[in-house]
Amino acid sequence: MESLLPAAGFLYWVGAGTVAYLALRISYSLFTAFRVWGVGNEAGVGPGLGEWAVVTGSTDGIGKSYAEELAKRGMKVVLISRSQDKLNQVSSEIKEKFKVETRTIAVDFASEDIYDKIKTGLAGLEIGVLVNNVGMSYEYPEYFLDIPDLDNTIKKLINVNILSVCKMTRLVLPRMVERSKGVILNISSASGVLPVPLLTIYSATKAFVDFFSQCLHEEYKSKGIFVQSVLPYYVATKLAKIRKPTFDKPSSETFVKSAIKTVGLQSRTNGYPIHSLTSSISSILPSWIYFKIAMGLNKSTRARYLKKTKKN
Repeated sequence: MESLLPAAGFLYWVGAGTVAYLALRISYSLFTAFRVWGVGNEAGVGPGLGEWAVVTGSTDGIGKSYAEELAKRGMKVVLISRSQDKLNQVSSEIKEKFKVETRTIAVDFASEDIYDKIKTGLAGLEIGVLVNNVGMSYEYPEYFLDIPDLDNTIKKLINVNILSVCKMTRLVLPRMVERSKGVILNISSASGVLPVPLLTIYSATKAFVDFFSQCLHEEYKSKGIFVQSVLPYYVATKLAKIRKPTFDKPSSETFVKSAIKTVGLQSRTNGYPIHSLTSSISSILPSWIYFKIAMGLNKSTRARYLKKTKKN
């Protein structure tokens, strides 16, 4: 009987230590959540970083909302996207609503020979914020070998989702380093953290964006540069093919207003409280359960799309 007492005491302290550790982790998580989502960093982004903000993929969705939010904060904005007509429209809207100067550069990020034109368009500007937002995905979830026009799709996804991030950073970062201040926001995706079958190339390109951002932040934070990887779940945009925003699928405006408050606080962010909660839950699922759910959802989406196209 006496030999059991030391063992019981040991187990008591192991249990007490575990409870204390969990209590500290929960308290820290709650404090962090309040600091990020309750308080935020409203003054973190603005003209103090530099007169100009540059936003790629800026005529729709998240990119347009970042351009508007930055203009609202008093920054002049360079809008870069494919359609000059859409650029002119968004440029006029921003000028009229926020009374700031804008410039436009029309290029197709699926091409590789566009960066000299962008470099010329950005010459002489004091750029404080770069938003690498331009991106593309599949038309519908599909098995790798069955993706329509596979070779061209591979090239376009890599050029738009990966090459653009590297090249735009290469153009803007040197002057930021010279001035010892600047913010680079790289729009990745939750699918860059959790692999998504049937969106294989897209998911992999977004994983690149996330890793690139993390490494770049570590390399240049001591030089006054803040690099953030933005990892949203579903946002109501054309890219996501979601028309109506909901509580867990916010509009791009709602998402950006939330995400921009995390700049300076989180180098990796889901950008939106519900997305952050979803990420926490997803991260504790066994991988086989996660893959089963993801595969099932995308197979259903694929089937609906193929059925609809056959009818048409």
